[in-house]
Amino acid sequence: MSIKSLIAKQFAKYIHYKTQKWATNPVATQQKVFQDLIRQAKSTQFGQDHHFDQIHTFEDFAQRVPVRDYEALRPYIDRVVKGEENILWKGKPIYFAKTSGTTSGAKYIPLTKESMPFHIEAARNAILSYINETGKADFVNGKMIFLQGSPILEEKNGIKLGRLSGIVAHYVPKYLQKNRMPSWETNCIEDWETKVEAIVEETFPENMTVISGIPSWVQMYFEKLKEKANKPVGEIFKNFNLFIYGGVNYEPYRAKFENLIGRKVDAIELFPASEGFFAYQDSQKEKGMLLLLNSGIFYEFIKADEFFTENPRRYTIGEVERGINYVLILSTNAGLWGYNIGDTIQFTSLEPYRVIVSGRIKHYISAFGEHVIGKEVESALQEAMIGTSVRVNEFTVAPQINPSQGLPYHEWFIEFENEPDDLEAFALQLDQAMRKQNVYYDDLISGHVLRTLVISKVAKNGFQNYMKSIGKLGGQNKLPRLANDRKIADFFTNQ
Repeated sequence: MSIKSLIAKQFAKYIHYKTQKWATNPVATQQKVFQDLIRQAKSTQFGQDHHFDQIHTFEDFAQRVPVRDYEALRPYIDRVVKGEENILWKGKPIYFAKTSGTTSGAKYIPLTKESMPFHIEAARNAILSYINETGKADFVNGKMIFLQGSPILEEKNGIKLGRLSGIVAHYVPKYLQKNRMPSWETNCIEDWETKVEAIVEETFPENMTVISGIPSWVQMYFEKLKEKANKPVGEIFKNFNLFIYGGVNYEPYRAKFENLIGRKVDAIELFPASEGFFAYQDSQKEKGMLLLLNSGIFYEFIKADEFFTENPRRYTIGEVERGINYVLILSTNAGLWGYNIGDTIQFTSLEPYRVIVSGRIKHYISAFGEHVIGKEVESALQEAMIGTSVRVNEFTVAPQINPSQGLPYHEWFIEFENEPDDLEAFALQLDQAMRKQNVYYDDLISGHVLRTLVISKVAKNGFQNYMKSIGKLGGQNKLPRLANDRKIADFFTNQ
């Protein structure tokens, strides 16, 4: 065992001990975070407007601070972007993470000197948690790749801005600099296809042990590696044994990845966003990711099926239940208050609090009152593939409300790696799996309001071409699993 891996194991034990202290005291931990946030923001413009000096309890806060999305908080954010101080948080942000919203255009998410360290520590602690549980640390001696956005930053009114993954690249610890790939020059390439080609050339001769990124874009990297070498990725990188991912559910990709790699590898799931780093997978044995309750974020939860009602109840960490779909609401040390990030989660464990990402509150199908969510379509596809040779590269689902004939239906656009021998039989299997996932969908099929789902095949690289057509190829961009309209569907049906 190398000195580096020995040190990593000792550090992992220490971080595990620190994590256990707050994870076993969740309510007290969140209460402390809440009080610190209110105290530090009392003198800000937002704090004065919402009478933070009169807030002593969560109930006080909920009465004074409504739940807002980006558009509702935008009047404050616009002032921050203009360079004004003490608006949402004390002083000025040190960065803006620039994201592209579907309805808001460019979004500028503030990152402060208080919030930024948690983004770095959470990613580090996820790896250390894995080391502590498994005892595996030899990978720290090899090369690690993080597929991410360009680290080149712009400046707006004295504040640097860029993609979150590009900002984080400036914070890679010195002890990882020699191991980290790709090179700075390659990481700065903006065009994703060109960038992946360069990454393939750079990493091909190296001892890659850890690979990280959003599965759909890592898949593109793996495919190009396999094409270059004409052998599985696991034979090119014999010591590659850890895949770190976030942003989307890995399960729909797992079979394809194992085929590309040629063997199974351990995986760690992360739940990062520009607004904060919320959770990471702390166990290879237990389902879900550990919700980070001490990271400068106070969490609230609203039941998804009540979210669009008037004045839905806002729950705190001690009040949640397992298996319920909650909309995640944040108040953070970057100055987001009662902020609806748009993600929905479910708790898989309450001791400690672990979550899975179940979808997006705006990404669902409820054209007929069925309210199908992302987790349900992913689970149904996974179940339908069991015991078959079917492999799927990518997919999305949309309602077909006005078919040329017959009843309406859900249309699944699937890019297959290995197609089913009988597409109609596979569609029926998938439909049965969906009916088990969603009782309302089952009722609509039984009641002959909907016909069984229809699969429309998408040509190879079809989804990459779609993302490229809307300027979102690569980086941290993700394809929506489903939508209540046919904007994505129309791209394929009109080709």
